[in-house]
Amino acid sequence: MSISRTSLVTGGAGFIGSHLVERLLARGDRVTVVDDLSTGCEANLRQARAQAGDRLVFLQATVSDAAHRADLPRFDQVHHLAAAVGVRRVMQRPMESLETNVMETGAAIRIARRNGSALLLASSSEVYGKSNKLPFHESDDVVYGPTTITRWSYGCSKALDEYMGLAAHREDGLRVVVARLFNTVGPRQVGQWGMVLPRFVQAALTNRPIEVHGDGLQSRCFADVRDVASGLERLLDFAAAAGMVFNIGSDTPITIHALAELVVQRTASRSTIVHVPYETVFGDGFEDLRARQPDLSRIRQAIGFNPAISLQRTIDDLAASLSLVPHKEHAA
Repeated sequence: MSISRTSLVTGGAGFIGSHLVERLLARGDRVTVVDDLSTGCEANLRQARAQAGDRLVFLQATVSDAAHRADLPRFDQVHHLAAAVGVRRVMQRPMESLETNVMETGAAIRIARRNGSALLLASSSEVYGKSNKLPFHESDDVVYGPTTITRWSYGCSKALDEYMGLAAHREDGLRVVVARLFNTVGPRQVGQWGMVLPRFVQAALTNRPIEVHGDGLQSRCFADVRDVASGLERLLDFAAAAGMVFNIGSDTPITIHALAELVVQRTASRSTIVHVPYETVFGDGFEDLRARQPDLSRIRQAIGFNPAISLQRTIDDLAASLSLVPHKEHAA
């Protein structure tokens, strides 16, 4: 297989990053993964190592530390996925989350600038904040709560990441594409930091109660990580995408209570579904959105993105992957 290009994936040992690494290797890239393993796991790269041979290099480091390495090679593409993970982690460690999102993104931009690399910035639907205009379109205003509510700090930090990346595009001509990820689920995801689907599946597999936060009528759109990784790979290869922001995910909503019911059905579990108030889980003052749904018209027009993997199959595959590891939670 010929080597088409060299790629850097920050956060490449994480849930989404490891799936993207596999896609880049499959097309022939030589891939360097930078991950400090704060939430990533080297085991996520087991399949990538098997397919890659010497085309995969792993560096256990922060992006900031890697940016200062004299032996860091030149990259054609930089895929920046390293970030703070999960609402629970953000609520428990807000300062660390803010520093990780902003400082490590700055380091990724410096690496791309130095090499003239194309840069994919993985952002988040959290950037939209508490907007109640549905579906969310990339050109919509963003709306945040007060700074005294920690929950909104994550969205603000990811918005700052986008501002920095787009500024580098305008000022330096750096080819930057921003991908706003909506709820992404699938194999290798775990529930340690509050991710809802693996948390539900892990409970169902052991017939423990499935805890739904709030009344369960809040709705989300869940996309399989394999569909998302395919879209991320193609976005950076779409020349007209430079300097643009794209929603990426599914646009089919389901309530969280209905999701819990579907998990029980797919796993043939004896779990009951219980509702737990937000304040019990996150403390007083936590705010959440009733609905989150992306407008996917821009990414559909750009690269023909159309999620193909059903939520039922995702649940089945996630349950199978979680059955192969000890029940004790490990890093996402």
